[in-house]
Amino acid sequence: MPIVTIQVTREGSGPGRDSVTPEEKATLISGVSQLLLDVLHKPLEATFVVIEEVEMENWGWGGLQVLEYRKRLAEGGD
Repeated sequence: MPIVTIQVTREGSGPGRDSVTPEEKATLISGVSQLLLDVLHKPLEATFVVIEEVEMENWGWGGLQVLEYRKRLAEGGD
C-alpha cells in the first residue's frame, strides 16, 4: 500500500491565490495514483495520497524565511 505525501507551499498557484485549489489537489491525487499504477502496478484503491500545505512562514532557505530571502534576492542582495 503506497502512501505518497506531497508538500506544497501555501502561496497558491496563481495571482491572488493563497493555496492550491481543490481542483488542482484532485488532479494531483489522480495523477500520482495513476503514475503508481503505471510504474509499480499498484492498484488505485490501495494508493493513498496526502497533500500538505506549508505556510510561508514555516519554510525558508539560505538561512532566512522564504519571504525575506525573496525580498533580498529581488533587491539584488546575497
